[in-house]
Amino acid sequence: MSAQPDLLYTEEEEALRAAVRDLLTDHCDAAGVIARVESDAPHDLSLWKNLADGMGLAGLLVPEERGGQGATHREAAVVLEELGRAVAPVPYLTSAVVATEALLACDAGGDLLAELASGRRIGALAVGLHTAPSAAFATVRLDGGALHGTLTGVADAAVADVLLVPADDGGLYAVAADAATVTPQTSLDLTRPLAEVRLDGAPGQRLGDAGPAVRRALRAGAGLLASEQLGVADWALTETVRYLKERKQFNRPVGGFQALKHRLAQLWLETVHLRAAARNAADALATGRDTDVAVAVAQAYAAPVAVHAAEEALQLHGGIGMTWEHPVHLYLKRAKADSIAHGTAGAHRAALAGLVDLAAP
Repeated sequence: MSAQPDLLYTEEEEALRAAVRDLLTDHCDAAGVIARVESDAPHDLSLWKNLADGMGLAGLLVPEERGGQGATHREAAVVLEELGRAVAPVPYLTSAVVATEALLACDAGGDLLAELASGRRIGALAVGLHTAPSAAFATVRLDGGALHGTLTGVADAAVADVLLVPADDGGLYAVAADAATVTPQTSLDLTRPLAEVRLDGAPGQRLGDAGPAVRRALRAGAGLLASEQLGVADWALTETVRYLKERKQFNRPVGGFQALKHRLAQLWLETVHLRAAARNAADALATGRDTDVAVAVAQAYAAPVAVHAAEEALQLHGGIGMTWEHPVHLYLKRAKADSIAHGTAGAHRAALAGLVDLAAP
């Protein structure tokens, strides 16, 4: 029998967490994020430069011989946990994970992969954020070497330098973002805006086959999204506990009321279980062991827990939680948006049933 995976954090992973958290504490405060999403430039490109260039985190999943750091999905998961805790408006999931994984599945595009790994360019896979790893995805038309068509719901397209576009000939093409018309769409989560991408005769470089590249990218995105959702849930739990220790009614801390203790205990259990599922998904992506099952389990569980944690945080913060100035609304919106990103929990449960041969009658 194969050895069971060790899902505990290593010393190196804890050191990485501390470094990322310190950076986010200094450069990604809640008031700044709220102010940014009220502007026309929600992405924090200065923070992205610090993460990608200063710390080298954009290239964690890229082998050293191809210009990256040669780390694994476990390390990337730790980064995403911390980005989730800060609802950081940076294109890490879309560029450093999804677009990077798509390029890793292609024969061509080595120079582009190295540029994404260094943070010199930002990539976005032009597939709707709602698309599950096993679902069909929209393509554009290839005509005379040029690309024509419209793709919707593309996350972080507004800040991308290059778009990875699937075409109807079965290929995945790299298209310069300035060769496309990118139109913002209404997004619930203003820290990860969506856009419509329209191509009208845009030139593209064929990178490889779209099918396996997109499936690999979406699977990694779904698996590591669970770590971002863990970060959201962990922040919600931690901040709610802290607030209820300080908030007083009848001259005693609100957190001492038994009914609230029960709700917090339930939320703690759910968060601990989510941590195990998210860590297992990251480890499976890193080792290639039962990856499809691990990702489906993590995503089937992550969405309802993250949403529940954010909803409880909003309710238990009382009146202050309903204000725009308090950041809890950012976490609720991120949790709700993440609940349909890369497939809903229901879609992943259906996929899991097929994988383990326990489909409903």
